[in-house]
Amino acid sequence: MTFLEPTVARRSLIVTTVINAVLVGGAVMTVFPFIWMLSVSLKLPQDVFTYPPHLIPHPFAVGNYAKAWSFVPFLRFYINSFIVAGAVTIGQVITCSLAAYAFARLRFPLREPLFMGMLGTMMIPGQVTMIPTFLIIHWLGWINTYWALIVPGLASAFGTFLLRQFFATLPKELEDAAIIDGCGRLGVLRRIIFPLSLPAIAALSIFTFMGTWNSFLWPLIVENHTTMFTVPLGLTYFQSEYVTEWSLLMAAAAMATVPVLVVFVVFQRQIIRGIALTGLKS
Repeated sequence: MTFLEPTVARRSLIVTTVINAVLVGGAVMTVFPFIWMLSVSLKLPQDVFTYPPHLIPHPFAVGNYAKAWSFVPFLRFYINSFIVAGAVTIGQVITCSLAAYAFARLRFPLREPLFMGMLGTMMIPGQVTMIPTFLIIHWLGWINTYWALIVPGLASAFGTFLLRQFFATLPKELEDAAIIDGCGRLGVLRRIIFPLSLPAIAALSIFTFMGTWNSFLWPLIVENHTTMFTVPLGLTYFQSEYVTEWSLLMAAAAMATVPVLVVFVVFQRQIIRGIALTGLKS
């Protein structure tokens, strides 16, 4: 027994070291593109493709950020992205929480088949429904409007599934007590379920905000006027058929990434907690 203990401890140390090395390598691979983006954003145009490449710019071209901001109506793109991402996030929280509560607590015919059918839509690629959705948007006359960017994203099968799994973990006795006291279903959802589900709701809000903020293909299809462009579409202005302003493009990309990074850093605990608690049974 005494002879085996060092061997087991050595194997455990080796396994831990290998796991840590893999994790560190994955972290470096994930972070390095962002570091290179910042590096290029601070370089002069003639220094972008120098060989051998250098990570630390010399000199620091801090003015690239001001040039990128004034090169296009970046403030307008920011406002459009905040309006669209904020509206879609709020809309998904409302619609997904209502649907999730119905699937988690209410008893009605075909509840399980409907829930399974809704989950099945998650396996359909977005490109399949893009053309029918565009035809509906065009028929409604919503091309080049906020409605085209907001309405198709107001409901989400993933969000409904996420909240439904979380709602199912909450004690039903709290709802029964509230109903006995005269509280209706919407009141139960607003006063009991919602406050207890803040981690899952925060996780859904962050996922929705980041996904909508980074969306490129759908806004490209339904928006043709510059005044309606979002930030990802605005980045295309730095590329042309013959030349690309790489330093300005990376500076604009860095500015476009700031809101997403801030949201993730501030609410990362809610993301982890919401995902960790979802699906657990009391």
